[in-house]
Amino acid sequence: MHFPVIIHLSRVEIPLHAITETLGIFIGFRYFMWLRKKQTDIIETSNRIWILIAAIFGAVLGSRLIGGLEDIDALQKANNKLLYFYQNKTVLGGFIFGIWTVELVKPVIGEKKASGDLFVYPLILALIVGRIGCFSMGIYEQTYGTISSLSWAMDLGDGLLRHPVSLYEIVFLVFFWIGLKLLQKKYILVNGARFKLMMMAYILFRFLLDFIKPHYTFSIGLSTIQITCVVGLMYYGRYILNPRLLIQKPIPSLEG
Repeated sequence: MHFPVIIHLSRVEIPLHAITETLGIFIGFRYFMWLRKKQTDIIETSNRIWILIAAIFGAVLGSRLIGGLEDIDALQKANNKLLYFYQNKTVLGGFIFGIWTVELVKPVIGEKKASGDLFVYPLILALIVGRIGCFSMGIYEQTYGTISSLSWAMDLGDGLLRHPVSLYEIVFLVFFWIGLKLLQKKYILVNGARFKLMMMAYILFRFLLDFIKPHYTFSIGLSTIQITCVVGLMYYGRYILNPRLLIQKPIPSLEG
């Protein structure tokens, strides 16, 4: 396999990542709309629209801000700082800032109910499709791992065997999807619990994953992504310390 993967359409060359990034957003949104219709959204349409607008605004802002701060040396050398921030993004920053902007907007529109559960599986699906594209870029995008001697390490385009971290994330997301479905069969979760569980699991996963990714490291031994993860985990601290807050009650067994 040669990296980056390029799709040739007549005389036009398109990176596979550009296709999967757009496709992931499209499929994820269509899946969200299908779930919203099937499950009956507890959020009124007007409020849901404002929540979507706030989430998108926060996600765009946060993804660029945290992405631009990932490599401080490169940021300092950039001639056009605004362009540098625009060209660099990370989904983790988008998630964190998207959550915060939604929480700021909800009191303004008078919405008190948790609004994230419907986003969970569409977001996971969109991430999986998007990470396929990240993997297809090899070392030509900031989603590759450090050098590794493990049997599944891969040459991602520079002749060195590396951790295929994009594939690790896809595997994690698939297993989390399955695990969450199994949890829902055993327990009735409180409204908003699914989204909180997804965010806590994903933030922790990204914190650990960054230990096997090349990155700028601050004096405290952590990267920008890991510091963002620590902030995110602190935000969900009470649920991490007391997971029972997310469970309404067990589902009665049909046996016996």
